[in-house]
Amino acid sequence: MKYLGSCHCGKVKFEAEGEIESGLACNCSMCQRKGSLLWFIPRTSMQLLTPEENSKPYLFNKHKIEHRFCPNCGIHPYAEAIAPDGTPKAAINLRCIEGIDLNAIPVHHYDGRAI
Repeated sequence: MKYLGSCHCGKVKFEAEGEIESGLACNCSMCQRKGSLLWFIPRTSMQLLTPEENSKPYLFNKHKIEHRFCPNCGIHPYAEAIAPDGTPKAAINLRCIEGIDLNAIPVHHYDGRAI
């Protein structure tokens, strides 16, 4: 299934394709503050609908995950990283996907502070 997502102002828009089986809630210093609910997919399953330069990167800790945010409205719609097996991944913020019922998605809690 294809999903549309965006930041609040619409300057950053994307499509993501796949089945949303669950979301991940991380308690690391970044995710806890921004309140994201993440869905991990291959980066090839996400297509930007706006220019990449419409979002800005933020790196912290080990600089392995490029958190992308809209410099206009401040929303973090997705992040990009390389999985341990070398596969490029996208971490989609499910809270930025249009028309889904977040209450129907099982949430797994991840202890990102322990890393």
